[in-house]
Formats: sequence, structure tokens, C-alpha cells
Amino acid sequence: MSKKKIDDIDNNLDTEKKTKKSSKQKDEKQEKKKKTKKEIKKEEIKKEEDTTKEEKIREVVVERKTGFNYIEVIVIMIITLILGAVIGSFITYIFKDEKPITTSGTSIPTELEEFVKTYNNIVTDYYEDVDHDKLLEAGINGMLEYLDDDYSMYMDTETSENFNEQVEGKYKGIGVEIMQTTDGVVSISKVFKNTPASKAGLKVGDIFVKVLGTDVTSKNSSEISTLIKNSKEKEIDIVVKRDGEEKEFKLYLDEVEIESVTSKVFEQNKKKIGYIDISVFASNTATQFEKKLLELEGKGIDSLVIDVRDNSGGYLSTVTDIASLFMNKSKVIYQLDTKGVVEQIYSKTNTSRKYSISVLINQNSASASEILAAALQESYGAKVVGVNSFGKGTVQKAYQLESGATVKYTIQKWLTPNGNWINEKGVTPDIEVEMEGDYYQNPSDETDNQLQKALEDISK
Repeated sequence: MSKKKIDDIDNNLDTEKKTKKSSKQKDEKQEKKKKTKKEIKKEEIKKEEDTTKEEKIREVVVERKTGFNYIEVIVIMIITLILGAVIGSFITYIFKDEKPITTSGTSIPTELEEFVKTYNNIVTDYYEDVDHDKLLEAGINGMLEYLDDDYSMYMDTETSENFNEQVEGKYKGIGVEIMQTTDGVVSISKVFKNTPASKAGLKVGDIFVKVLGTDVTSKNSSEISTLIKNSKEKEIDIVVKRDGEEKEFKLYLDEVEIESVTSKVFEQNKKKIGYIDISVFASNTATQFEKKLLELEGKGIDSLVIDVRDNSGGYLSTVTDIASLFMNKSKVIYQLDTKGVVEQIYSKTNTSRKYSISVLINQNSASASEILAAALQESYGAKVVGVNSFGKGTVQKAYQLESGATVKYTIQKWLTPNGNWINEKGVTPDIEVEMEGDYYQNPSDETDNQLQKALEDISK
């Protein structure tokens, strides 16, 4: 298995997150993250130059709502801080013709009236022109900064779009992954099935030469991705070099489903071992996972290895659906702690599988990955192999504004089935295995000693 890194945007989708922990903790986290298995960038998922936007998902997004304007979100945030509940029924309005915000006829706390008054005074009296949207963004950011929480944040429109693409499991593009070599050459590393790229005849190894008539031989992979993604043309002309010869292709942008689950079968000690890799817990990942699982079971597997290394999280509902495939309704998958009130979350199905399972984790396995690993470890009896995971034990709610920006903040802690909170600790593996240097020099299933250890143990 040669794992590829898809450059996660953040949010939260999946870039290194700013941390407010001590410098010692920072150094430890940074040292852990120096070595990651995945190196490939996905086309149309743009990596931001600004390091404040370079953040992996590392989130459990429990719920997303759309269509709120700035003031609605400010109301929600303030009421959340004051009352400890999310109430979305207090609505005010902002006018685009430079009129002040009005709150007449709306029941709002005095604290919010002070905010609106301050906003109106600045808009009316400040000696220079003020960007209304940016002023409101600053207000929202101020509230989120007050929470002193790495995972509560405001994401601008572009960051939100990239995040949404990843967690929704689809995007508008041509359907390829691209990679950049150390000498600067950008080529296609994967072509997705039934996409504009596959239908047009693009192949793995094709080197980008021109996009929409622009020479891209000196551009990096992010710049090429952006050029394709942001094109307003109905038809995209792409010139690639293949076997030393330039070839031109005409493609259309289309909705592409991101493949977040891959599988294969290993044979060891006369046993068939199924292997499933999950790259992110997107909204369509559970469907993909179940399909791959049934395919493997149809091939007569004796056991299963689930790989969530370098998987930085995703939707809570997705990991719940996946864990439920292995346990009946009597089994606890995880627990949610809402301000001291703990609720046990049980499996959603009566399905029960009996074969042995191993879960591969590493220091970049976070959030939803940790939920799955802990659920299978404590409620199914699976063995966890690798090194301590990232250690993110909180759940976020996200609100998307009418502008396309997103506000996200933490609403709960999650606990393992046995009631453990792994925040800043991580899931502890049953079999601890550090990745050896050979893998980084020559990545393959054979040099992946963590995978080999899982296969050796499960095939005994």
C-alpha cells in the first residue's frame, strides 16, 4: 500500500492546525508530523499559501446548517455564550446600501444591542470607509477567539468551499489527482472513473504543459488546480506531454465524487485478509465503505484490516454508520458529554460480524478516525496497531453563512465506549509500531512495517 497524501484544506478539512498549547506540546506535535505517509495533492483542492488556512479537518462535524446571514450568526453565538444553547430564531437584518443594522421588533439580549450599537457607530462615524462584511467578520472572529479553542473558527468563503468539497465527498472538476515531483514537474497521479478526464483519455503520468492556453510548466500543482477549478469556460483545453509527445484534450467541468475508500485482499498464512483504507469521513464515505466491505466478504476474507492513518476526521454520522456495520444495537460506539450530561450512542443496526479486525492508526489519525478505532477496540475487541493517535476529543457544529463563509465552534466532548476522554492523549495502540525509515525511502506495502505487523498478527 503506497498511501498518498491529499493536501487537506481546512477547516477543519483535514495543513497543520495552529495550536494554543505550550511550546513543549507544540514541539512534540510538530516532531510527530514531520513524517507523513501521503504526498499527493488532489486536483481542485487548493492548498492555501497563508499558513493560517493550512489546517486539516481534524473535526467531527456533527451538523451543518446553511443560509444564515452575519447577524443571525452573531445572535446565535452570543446567545450560545450567554444561555448555553443554540437558538436560531432571533433574526436581525443588515442592509447592503450602507444603512445601519436595525433590531426593531426583535427580542434580543442587551449584550447584542451593545454590539449592534457599536457596529452602527463605527459604520456611521468612523473617519475612513469601512468594509461592512469585514467588520462583521472581525466581530465573529472576536467571539471565536474569546473561546480560546483551536477548533472554533471562522472560515472565509474560499476556505469553506474547499472544506465543503472534502467533507461532502464531491467537487466540480475534471476528475484527476495531480502530484508535483521535487524537480517541479506536475503530472497526473490518478484518474477517477467515469469523469471528464477518464472519458477524454487522460492517463496517469501525463505531464501538464498548458491549461486554457496558459503555459503551466513553471506553475506548481496548487496553481494548476486553481486554474482548472476557477475556469469560467464551458470547455477546458489541456495540453499534456506523454512519452515525449504533446497531446491536446478538451474537457468539461463536472461533479466528481471523491473516492475516500479503497480496498484490496492480502493472503498470508493461507488466510485471506481484507484491507480497507479510509482517507476521510465524508458524507458519502459510509456508502463507499459498505460497498467495499461486502465485496471483500464476497471474496471470502477471514479477517479485516481498517487503515485510518493520516485520516484527520469528518462527519460524526459517517463514523457512526461505519461502526454500526460491525456491532448490534447493544454495543456502545461512543459517548457524548454535553456540559456534564453524558449520552451513550449505540450501534444503529442489528448486524454483527465475528471475524478479527485490526485498525491501523498513526499520529495524524484524528477525531472521527479515533472514534472508529476506540469503538472497535473497546466494543468489538479489535486490535489497534501503530502509534498513539492525534488526540482530538471534541465535536463541532458548523453554520454556513449566506456569503459562503462558515462559522464553526465546539459543542461537545466525545468519550470512548468505556468513558475515556482521549483529548491531547490519543488512542493507545494494542501493538505499538513506529514506521521505519525504509518506507519513506521506498513506499510500498512491503516496506510498510506497520501494515506488515497488522497482517502478521491477524493471520496467526
